[in-house]
Amino acid sequence: MTKYQWLQTTQISVKGETKKEERAQCWYGPDGKLQETPVGAPAQPQSVPKGPMGKVVAKKMAEMQDYMDRLKSLMSHYAPPDPQKIQAAMQAGTANLNMTRGTATLTLQNYYKAGDQVVFAFDVATKRLASFNVNTYLDDPEKDVVTMTNQFASLPDGTNHVQQTVVNATAKQIQIRTTNSGYSLVAQPTAGQLYRSF
Repeated sequence: MTKYQWLQTTQISVKGETKKEERAQCWYGPDGKLQETPVGAPAQPQSVPKGPMGKVVAKKMAEMQDYMDRLKSLMSHYAPPDPQKIQAAMQAGTANLNMTRGTATLTLQNYYKAGDQVVFAFDVATKRLASFNVNTYLDDPEKDVVTMTNQFASLPDGTNHVQQTVVNATAKQIQIRTTNSGYSLVAQPTAGQLYRSF
């Protein structure tokens, strides 16, 4: 993936209504870290009315921001997958491998939280990851259910990549959909450009 750049579109909806959409050009830097450059006009901050109503709106916005921050923190424990957590689940005996119609499915219980579940599906023929799904929760495993689905696709040269990620937080009816598209090779610097950079 280090030789590619792509467009990432993130859409956040609440109760089925789109509240925010952002686009960014993405690539991996020399240090292996993901780099992002916003594309298009920045989102305008939501205006808050004055007076008592403004305080109510401001409080709700602060609560939603806190919830989104906690949701982001939670998902960081699942994506990208942690090899040590996978190994720990295997050693604890909470992993289960199934084979059905050319697909190998590895299910891990109690991956990060008690009662959560992580499922990897591999295409046996191509030896590639086909999907990676998470079922977890924020506070209450019954009321704060959070799911994440990751669908993978292959580029013409066989490189496997995440095509789309969907996070659903049922308690607040929030959905975060991230789609990666428009993959192209990153232009490699010429010898002259490298020389001038020193």
